[in-house]
Amino acid sequence: MRVAKEMRKLSSEPLDGIKVALNEEDVTDITAEITGPEQTPFEGGVFKVKLMLPGDYPHAPPKGFFLTRIFHPNISKTGEICVNTLKRDWKKDLGLGHVLQVVRCLLINPFPESALNEEAGKLFMEEYDEYHKKAKMLCEIHATRKSTAAGADGEAVDGEHSEKGQKRASKAEEKRKAEKKKSLKRL
Repeated sequence: MRVAKEMRKLSSEPLDGIKVALNEEDVTDITAEITGPEQTPFEGGVFKVKLMLPGDYPHAPPKGFFLTRIFHPNISKTGEICVNTLKRDWKKDLGLGHVLQVVRCLLINPFPESALNEEAGKLFMEEYDEYHKKAKMLCEIHATRKSTAAGADGEAVDGEHSEKGQKRASKAEEKRKAEKKKSLKRL
């Protein structure tokens, strides 16, 4: 009952940068899209996140996973999220909205000292520019980009030309992603 109430509230009063998807058949199946915060390597990306509720929720914390691939010190290569709110700092009155906000804040302010992804944690602390470059590149490749109303050449796409412009933009995007994947493999 509490989960359904929390989900309805999140749906009617959305949090900044977080869009929750309701599953009417299973309210414990919680997925959300988190928009990459500005002035981070994740800016412009949209990341799918899943929260798994234990049977004794809210007495035990949910487990969080990124479904979208991301390069971040506190997110493992399998998507598991490491943040104290989901572990030792959990309090049953925090709620799902708070958890999602903490996850989004983690994109702004990582904690490399407790890294699940050691490579990302080490780069973040020792060579931040390289970390930023790699995180941004993975974001551009894997995070769903916000759709734009412009074609590949930057001209507005509308009316009868919209389908052709979208196809052209899609092909250009696919080519750009393929090139980025090649450069990522070289890293």
